[in-house]
Amino acid sequence: GLRPIHHHKELRSDGHLFITVIAYQCVQFLRVKLKAAGITDSWATLRDILSVQRRVTATFNQRDGRSLHVRKATVAEPDLLAIYRALGINAAPGGTRKLIS
Repeated sequence: GLRPIHHHKELRSDGHLFITVIAYQCVQFLRVKLKAAGITDSWATLRDILSVQRRVTATFNQRDGRSLHVRKATVAEPDLLAIYRALGINAAPGGTRKLIS
């Protein structure tokens, strides 16, 4: 929703407005691209769909005393997968990362 800006310095207000305009442009770009692919959901619905995927880390203790950390995204739900396909985005953002510490 819209809220009043309570910045006391003009530079901060300008920065806030700049970010707001950039965010609006991003949303409009995504909605136009999705509409071309037949996805006409509202922005609120799209946000709900996009919010379900998580990036999780599993930690395993190894025999040598070190820890193995594996980080990857959860599997995309069908609605989210359709959005990713329409935008040409990988359904497993970030890939799988392994770190031994």
